[in-house]
Amino acid sequence: MSLHTISLFVENHSGALSRIAGLFSSRGYNISSIACGITENPTISHLTIVVSGDANILEQVVKQLNRLIDVIKVKDFHNEPVIDRELMLTNIHTTKGSRQEILTLINTFNGKIASASSSSIIVEMSGTSSTIDNFITLVRPYGIKELIRSGKIAMAEAKN
Repeated sequence: MSLHTISLFVENHSGALSRIAGLFSSRGYNISSIACGITENPTISHLTIVVSGDANILEQVVKQLNRLIDVIKVKDFHNEPVIDRELMLTNIHTTKGSRQEILTLINTFNGKIASASSSSIIVEMSGTSSTIDNFITLVRPYGIKELIRSGKIAMAEAKN
């Protein structure tokens, strides 16, 4: 089984997300991440869904997604070049002794300090899932108080 990133453009109606998630659920697929937001057109939403599964079965799911009334366009990015990003907020425990090391890691990973106190720093970071995973691995020994990730958003690479 492999990870698939599926991009959907849907009409911005109540219940659309529920019908889409239900299609995956009824096939026994667990959605690893889902991100949904308005596009440049406020009547259209874009969903990025990351799911793992067999390519043949996911091909059938993509076909069934295309049949849903609210769905305008579906694209499975499997084996295609994409630009993808994820947003993370994390609250990291700090001490006087660890603060500079943590700040160095934040700068190395192009993170931003969203808030700070004498005992913690809240970091905002966007990047690929693997970049965020690597940052989390390096700061985990300091103590993560809270961690929230947005889920991946993706777009096909620009072509000439």
